[in-house]
Amino acid sequence: MRTTLFAVAAALTLAACADLPLSGPSATAELKPLKGSGVTGTVNFTQKGSKVLVVASVKGLSPGLHGFHVHEKGDCSAPDGTSAGGHFNPHGKKHGGPHDAERHGGDLGNLNADASGNAKLTLEVDGLSIGSGPANIIGRSVIVHADPDDYKTQPTGNSGGRLACGVIVAAGGSRSGY
Repeated sequence: MRTTLFAVAAALTLAACADLPLSGPSATAELKPLKGSGVTGTVNFTQKGSKVLVVASVKGLSPGLHGFHVHEKGDCSAPDGTSAGGHFNPHGKKHGGPHDAERHGGDLGNLNADASGNAKLTLEVDGLSIGSGPANIIGRSVIVHADPDDYKTQPTGNSGGRLACGVIVAAGGSRSGY
């Protein structure tokens, strides 16, 4: 009898756990064109323990590499995107690549657009969080740049002009800043 009760309790516990989410909080940014660039897309962020999973889908780019960063302000109102401020740098580090120990939290590297101008990126990074602490990205913005990030030029990676901007909002939240 005791073994049967234990087995039933274990089965009920496993069934209850099946309904729990496998990931933490999430956020999204809808990229809108700056200066008539025509670049659009979406970027989704999901907390995975101490890391954040970034999944981007962008279209309207010229073929090749384009710098891709989280910026400090959630303001995309300026036609050239400068209202978004500089790279999000919650830990006061130098600019670098997405997996460098020394990098801004917002340094997400480059998008690589194909011959049709479409880019997809899936990247897991540390140094960011969704919804809490100094590395929280909610209310900040994502910028797609015209040129590749060289991962070394301070403080921007020599990524050139800003082509698209999107404010990062908690999943299910409203978008503002345009």
